[in-house]
Amino acid sequence: MTKAPAKSGLGLRVLSALVLAPVVLAVTHFGGPYFEIMVGAGAGILAWELIRASAGHSRRVLWLVFGLAYIALASLSLVWVRFDGQFGREAAFGLFAVVWASDTGAYVFGRIIGGPKMAPVLSPKKTWAGLIGGVSCAAAAAAVMAIWAGLEQITGPALAGGILGAVAQAGDLLESWAKRCFGVKDSGDIIPGHGGLFDRADGLLAAALAGAVILLADNYGVY
Repeated sequence: MTKAPAKSGLGLRVLSALVLAPVVLAVTHFGGPYFEIMVGAGAGILAWELIRASAGHSRRVLWLVFGLAYIALASLSLVWVRFDGQFGREAAFGLFAVVWASDTGAYVFGRIIGGPKMAPVLSPKKTWAGLIGGVSCAAAAAAVMAIWAGLEQITGPALAGGILGAVAQAGDLLESWAKRCFGVKDSGDIIPGHGGLFDRADGLLAAALAGAVILLADNYGVY
């Protein structure tokens, strides 16, 4: 009897996203205390993945100090974005939309256009075309979310979305660098087709930090 063909990596990625995304969006919509519980549980998983992946590294203590601080600060930033003022829910939705659009745009444009590699040592598959596509899709997603939220001006949100898209890509590269330092392919295996939670949340962590800074600047009228 022949074995059924295994699901492709892309198929598993899509299936996992279809299962997880509605859960994340539902929890984000309903807010506290569900959102804090979700973020706290995610932070715990991220910390465990970092602890396990860094085992045996000569500078493990340094990695853990900065890595755990990064996870904690990014998680707190995400919670702060969700509960910042009257439009915290919309801001959190916008953040997720921008990160997902950046990730998807980078993948699609990188596969279709190809071209020069952006950081071949850290991530051999990433291209400059993918970066531009990811940033463009992130800006477009932010503009759409601004319209959905009823904002009259979309230029500012689109610009912020493009910046967050670039930051998300940088977060992805940061995690790729960490995995190379640890000598592992994936941060874990908790999400079928994606690897560990870090492999999915790397861009979100960086974007959450940057998003909190942007919101803070907006609250104080910096731009």
